[in-house]
Amino acid sequence: LQTRLQAGQGYGNTLKCVLTVYRNESLTGFFKGMSFPLASIGIYSSVVFGVFSNTQRFLSQLRHGDPAAAPSLADMTLASLVAGVISVGIGTPVELVKIRLQMQTQPYTKANVKLNSTAPGSPVYRGPIHCLRTILQKEGIPGIYRGNVAMLLRDVPGYCAYFIPYAMFCDWITPHGSIAPNPFSIWVAGGVAGAVSWAVCTPMDVVKSRLQADGVYSNQYKGTIDCMLQSYQNEGLKVFFRGLLVNTIRGFPSSAAMFLGYELSLKAMKRCQSETNP
Repeated sequence: LQTRLQAGQGYGNTLKCVLTVYRNESLTGFFKGMSFPLASIGIYSSVVFGVFSNTQRFLSQLRHGDPAAAPSLADMTLASLVAGVISVGIGTPVELVKIRLQMQTQPYTKANVKLNSTAPGSPVYRGPIHCLRTILQKEGIPGIYRGNVAMLLRDVPGYCAYFIPYAMFCDWITPHGSIAPNPFSIWVAGGVAGAVSWAVCTPMDVVKSRLQADGVYSNQYKGTIDCMLQSYQNEGLKVFFRGLLVNTIRGFPSSAAMFLGYELSLKAMKRCQSETNP
């Protein structure tokens, strides 16, 4: 829904988009382009969380001589910035393939494999691997990283609005005197952080989606600034808030589960390590 609302035409509001996708593509339309993100989400998330936590530990060691020392707001901000920059290198190709597949509004069938038409509605890619191979053949390595500047402008502030609110809100709702937050506190804090982060990210997420969707059937935008200018001129300021509701709603449960899984995994590994090396 997010991609269709941000980069598509004629979908209107969220409810209309849901009904249009279901009417034209049935339930399978809601799961287009998901195989590649599902296959890579584990690696992507582990890298982002690993970079963030290790950067924090490095800064704590540098400033206080103890990697386990509580990080300052400046440390968390810098660690979030580093995580945001690193995430772009991994996430851009995955996002590109997902969006290109989602913007094909007609299912692929063997009967139209040989179609060369690039008119809207005609299939261009047969699946994630074919999509990746086609982009590489036609556009090279730069094509795989199309939209990387917009994604950088989205993820760098986005991860600041992700990790910092999580730490602050988690600390705020944790009962006084507790050594560590309980699972419910982690879940709620993670959900709030996800909703806040996606609310901050949405304007640049719109630009990124449009840049990456551009090229399925036509090439409309010359770059990030051109995309922003054309979008504003054609649709006004409200265009940068397309998909805001969908982003914030999905941001809560997905981030809540992400942070809860991360924190519980860390606890389990630390407990296992202490039992192995008493």
